[in-house]
Amino acid sequence: MITSYVKSGNTLAMLQGLPLDIDQNLVWVQVHLPTADELKLLTETFSIDIANSNTGEVEIDDYHYIRSELLTLSAECHPTFGKVLFILGDKVLITINSTENFRPFESALRRLNRKASYHETPRSTLRVLLQIANDNTDNVIDCIAEGLKETSDEIFQISEGRGEDGKELGVQDLLETIFNLNQREELISRCLESQLSLMRVVRYLNGEVDNISEVELQILVSELAGDVAEVKEYASFEYEKVRYLQNAVTNIMNIKQNQIVKVFTIITAVFLPPTLVGTFYGMNFAVMPELSWEHGFLYSMILTLAAAILPLAYIKHKGWLR
Repeated sequence: MITSYVKSGNTLAMLQGLPLDIDQNLVWVQVHLPTADELKLLTETFSIDIANSNTGEVEIDDYHYIRSELLTLSAECHPTFGKVLFILGDKVLITINSTENFRPFESALRRLNRKASYHETPRSTLRVLLQIANDNTDNVIDCIAEGLKETSDEIFQISEGRGEDGKELGVQDLLETIFNLNQREELISRCLESQLSLMRVVRYLNGEVDNISEVELQILVSELAGDVAEVKEYASFEYEKVRYLQNAVTNIMNIKQNQIVKVFTIITAVFLPPTLVGTFYGMNFAVMPELSWEHGFLYSMILTLAAAILPLAYIKHKGWLR
């Protein structure tokens, strides 16, 4: 589907398809899930070469082609990634998005119409689109950060042994937490990759802006470059937080597993001596004096109980029950 944005006074107007008269009023052409006929129409109308623009960044004739991976955030806080091809020319900006259910520039028209200078040239329009893409990444990372706060609270509850509802928490709960953290780690990694590709586009745009005739745009692009770098740092910080929480969960899991092993070790240490005593009295000797004693049974019970209590007292004295 092709959507055109043309100047209409001091604002941009949206048209479905290409306008009949391709003139200087056309600023931006947005293409979503293009068909073969639509790609052919774009190629013939603007003399672009989409077939040879599969690399990350290439300049062919009067157009510069840059591929970038962007993301958006749904109302349910689910991020969606997609690749967008930016085709920047002197008179028009073309964006081609071939990812289904991915619309990173839905709010672009409202943003572009805030000031006439925002859509004055294809370069200024691209600057606004890149700002929107950067804001989308920032929103995704904010959502991830909120999730990490909840995960951190869950880890604290698991370390305490019980949840808010009094339910006992154990290794299985830690495994679920590790799975969630691994998903967030992968998500933040893709956010970092998205920011790196966005930085490449901003760097190119910064080099294309004329420092003399486009002073205001130059300032805005420089600010955008700083914003993109800050969001990248934000993503790096959250990535380090995920790694820290993963290490914390792993350590808690090791501690809990060691506690389980310790319980069985203590049980073995306590019941092994009585078992040994019982083994002695289970032997089929012809002469066993205790059998003829009046209190032989009581003696054997006391001996067995003492054999269990002495190791338990020693373990408690050493503090191994803590």
